[in-house]
Amino acid sequence: MSLEDTIIQQALKLLESRLRTAVVKISSPEVVTQYLTHKLALEEREIFGVIWLDVNLGVVACEEMFFGTLTQAAVYPREVVKSALKHNAASAIIFHNHPSGSLEASRADKDLTAKLKQTLELIDVRLLDHFIVAGTKTMSFAQSGQL
Repeated sequence: MSLEDTIIQQALKLLESRLRTAVVKISSPEVVTQYLTHKLALEEREIFGVIWLDVNLGVVACEEMFFGTLTQAAVYPREVVKSALKHNAASAIIFHNHPSGSLEASRADKDLTAKLKQTLELIDVRLLDHFIVAGTKTMSFAQSGQL
């Protein structure tokens, strides 16, 4: 690992620790985009995660929950619900990356988003957005009218 990579990893750890303090508020999609781009841009396999938020949109936790291959990651709604309850979350932003570089949401991505939205609603957790990260580009389901 190069010195530059080490510095980037340390910066990410610092950002994550700040996010976990619930002092950071999600004020715009750009805040999430910037964080997720830095976090996932260079990943070589799919990673699915969740940013859990309190009632004031303060970040409670940011979790990488499922790790996959080059083209897919298995996501289990039961585990997502368990995590929401563990963090006493009021809302969530889900995210995953596309190492292929494609920003296009697959049918599976759209189906998963709908399923998680419905599942989280059962426990009064609102799904605010789903971000796809492809290199340095991102796509927001909410901003593109898909959520």
